[in-house]
This record gives sequence, C-alpha cells and structure tokens, in this order.
Amino acid sequence: MDLVLRHVKKYKTATGIALLSVILMVVAALWQPKLLQQVLESIITENNDEMKKIGVQLIGLALLGLVAGIINTVFSAKVAQGVSADIREEMFRKIQTFSFGNIETFSAGNLVVRLTNDITQIQNLVMISLQSLFRIPFLFIGAFILAMATMPQLWWIIVLLIIAVLVITALSFTRMGKHFMIIQNLIDKINGIAKENLMGIRVVKSFVQEDNQLQGFSKVSETLTKHNIIVGTLFSVMIPSFMLAANLAVVGAIFFVSDLAKDDPTLIGGIASFMNYLMQIMMAIIIGGMMMMMTSRAAVSLKRIKEILDTEPDLQYQDVPEQELSGSVAFENVSFRYPGDEKNALTDISFTIKPGEMIGIVGATGAGKSTLAQLIPRLFDPTEGVVRVGGVDLKEVNEQSLRKTVAFVLQKAILFSGTIAQNLRQGKKDASESEMSRATEIAQASEFIQKLTAGFEAPVSERSSNFSGGQKQRLSISRGVIGEPKILILDDSTSALDARSEKLVREAFEKQLKDTTTIIIAQKIASVVKADRIFVLDNGRLVGEGSHEFLANNNAIYQEIFATQKGEE
Repeated sequence: MDLVLRHVKKYKTATGIALLSVILMVVAALWQPKLLQQVLESIITENNDEMKKIGVQLIGLALLGLVAGIINTVFSAKVAQGVSADIREEMFRKIQTFSFGNIETFSAGNLVVRLTNDITQIQNLVMISLQSLFRIPFLFIGAFILAMATMPQLWWIIVLLIIAVLVITALSFTRMGKHFMIIQNLIDKINGIAKENLMGIRVVKSFVQEDNQLQGFSKVSETLTKHNIIVGTLFSVMIPSFMLAANLAVVGAIFFVSDLAKDDPTLIGGIASFMNYLMQIMMAIIIGGMMMMMTSRAAVSLKRIKEILDTEPDLQYQDVPEQELSGSVAFENVSFRYPGDEKNALTDISFTIKPGEMIGIVGATGAGKSTLAQLIPRLFDPTEGVVRVGGVDLKEVNEQSLRKTVAFVLQKAILFSGTIAQNLRQGKKDASESEMSRATEIAQASEFIQKLTAGFEAPVSERSSNFSGGQKQRLSISRGVIGEPKILILDDSTSALDARSEKLVREAFEKQLKDTTTIIIAQKIASVVKADRIFVLDNGRLVGEGSHEFLANNNAIYQEIFATQKGEE
C-alpha cells in the first residue's frame, strides 16, 4: 500500500474534505434513529409540538447526510482518478526505460493489462476506501454503543449478529481470494490471444484459421467464465445469508421486546431505533467484507504493478556528461546469449569499422546478423567482450550521446499514429521542413509524399495501414537519416522495395552519406555488393571479411550464398 499512499499524499486537501464528509455522514446516520425514537415517544405521549420539532431536525439531518454524501463522492472520485492516472504515468515511464529483454520477459500484452485492468482495480480501491473504509469503524463502533445504550437487555442479540456476519464473511472471502490471481492471469492470456489474432488477421483469414483461433480463445474464455461464476456464486449466497442473519436478529429483538414492553411501554419507541442500529452494524460488517474482497483483488493488482516498478532495466547507462563520438565501431572478442537460451547467438567476434565505411553483413537465416547489429546501439549488452563506438566502451557512454551517434532502421517498419512529420521528428524532434525534405529524398519517399494533399502533415493511421510496405520502409529510413547520425544501421530495411527504388536509395547513400558509417544487413548480396567490406556470419561466428570480389573467390559460405542468388536472378 506504500505506493498508493505515496500518491494519495499529493491530494491532501481533497482527501481531507472526503474524510470530513465521511464523518458528517456517519453522524447523520447514527443520530437519525435516536431522533426517530423520540418521534415515536412523542406519538405515544401525544406531544405534537415536540413531534414537529424533531421532524424538522430529521429533515435537516437528512439534508446534511445528502450534501455530505455528494461532497464525499466528488472528492473521492477526484483523488481516485488522480492517483490512478499518476500510477499509470509512473508505470508507463518505467516501461520506457526497459530494455528489449525486459519487454520480452513480461510480454507486451501482459504490460497492457497491467496498465489498464490492474490500474482500474487500484482506482476502485481508492474510491471505495474514501467512501466506505473510513466510514466503517465509526459506523460500527457508534452503532454498537448506541444500540447497547438503547436496549442493554438485548446485548446478546448484537453479539450473535456480529459473530454470524463475521463467520459468513470469513467463509466467503477465503474461498474468493484464490480466484482473483487466476482471473487476472486469465485476463492477460485473453488479451494476448486477442492482440495476436487482430494483428495477424490477414494470416488467419488467408489460411482459414478462424475456427482454430476461436477454439483457443474460447478455451481460455470459458476458464475465465468458470472462475467468475464461482466468485459470483459465492456472492449470491453471501448477501442473502447476511440478510437472513439480520432479519433473524430483528425478529428476535421484536419477540423479546414484546415481553419487556408489558412492564415498560416506553420500550416500544426504542425498538425501532434498536433495529436501525442493528442494520447499521450489519451493513458496516458487510461493507467491511466487501472492502476485504476489493482489497484482496486490488492487492493482486498492486503486486503486479509493483513488479513493474521494482524491475531494474537490464541496461543501465552511466551518469556521465554527453560526448561527441566518432563513427568507428569495434567488437573485441564479443559473445552473446539471449536470456534463457543455452546456446550463444554470437561467439568470439572481433572486428573494427572505420568512420565513413560502408559495411555489409550477410549470412544464412539465424546466423546472428540482426543480433550483432542490435549490440551497436546497445539494445542488448554482450555476454562477454566489449563493444566500442568512437573508441569508447558502450557501458561508459551517456545514453543521449549514443542515440545521437547511432540510428537503427529495423526491417519491420513501425510507424505511429499521427502525421508523417510527427513520425520523422522522432528521429530529430526539432527537424525543419527542409531537413525532412532532404531525409525523404535520400530514402526515395518524397515521390509519394509530394502526391499527398497534406504533404508532411498527411495522417498516418493506426499501424500505418494507409501506406504500403515499401512506403513504410522508406519513411522508416527517412526517420533514421534525418538526425544525420555518425552510424546508420539498416537491418534488411529495403526488403520491401522494388529493385529500382533500392538502387536509388543505395546511390543516395553513396552521394549524401559519404561521412556516415553505414552498416547494411541484407539477405540479398546485390544490396551490399558495393560495400567497402562485407562480413560473413555463420552460426554466430564471423567466418569471412573482405570485398565482394575477395569473398567470391575465397570464402566457401559466401560463394554458396552468391551462387544460389545468382542462379535465382
């Protein structure tokens, strides 16, 4: 609860007003039965003036309770919304610091559920706490004392009611608690299945897999339904049990008071007040039980949220001043293994790249090309060895310095909802229109942007579905070059381009990015044939290095790849 309390402190005034209004509500609720008793006594004694006077007081007390209830709801909602928004923002900010490894550990779908459903549970907890949690002890203690004072002869009925309600609550909530963690985990699974299905809807429909996907979704959904029904069934038994206990207490009170009233008729006025206090005691315990249920469910969500906030990013950057780094890259006996894998993805790789060089990286699928590239912008740290940029160990480089030096264009072009300009400015937040024009010309994106009525302000829809694969790749390349990085990594980033467009992009690189160290990962040797040097990877090892001509004559693996592609061409 420390996390919640830390954020609640930001809303001290609103919290204070909510709690003050709770006290007023309790006072109104507790004093009302006492006035009702006086009304009944006035009726018995036929004291009309006293009855009218107390009637006015009852109306005033009801209005006080109404106004206090409205104020409490408004300020409780304000605190609950504020706290949930603050925790959500803190979580999102923390997730932004996560490395690729951290994201893969939790999974994207799981993180989305924690940011939405789990935060909603915390919001509900704060709301109900300010409305009911602080009300319960005052209401229970006050109603208990006043009930005992009203009819001390029936103290044992109060004790029996409390015991009965506590037993029902304990039996119900101990069985409910274990289902809440299961329910949250099942919500994670459903979210993941739905997300994968919607993102891969073309594949699903292309291979007519709707029935299989429905079966997988239905299986998890039915399990979730089963656990929700169990919780709902326990509720359906619990509430009538509470009412049965309360009604038995009321019947018992009336039965025993009927005998006592023979000797003391004034007790008839007290029976209504006593029954009211009995109901308030019962409601306090019921609300307390509901709070326990919500708290147990929120505790599960709070634990999941804390798990995110307490997770340290796999990659930590040094708190050092920004520095200018050159475009050189060096790997010194670098090996890398993905978390949880037993086999190295890269083994004992060493090379040096000079500033301004164009380097091609080729190899079979799974050879480690993308893994090697991801170590340069420090998306992962090597398991062994050292990676240097500008002669400096990446573990000793400021994050901003590295991001300004290295730009990484992924094979899968990901654009965000907004406009073309907003996406390009992710590469350089203050990029001018002339800088955007230059970047799009290099990437050969200007030819289709100029045809758009809004130009750079043209909208990009969700998942950039209004652009083709080639257009998305060209915009992605534009975003990579707009900041004029010293090192540009292209991870098979022209795979969706036609031969003409890819040739124009390569020529633009040669003319306008002469001083930029360019590292091109490619499946096609034609994409790297003009590179200064080509690295050949096989099973995570560097097995060849040199120009196209040298490798074509001296490297068996390169010869095999080249012969295969040459035959296809």
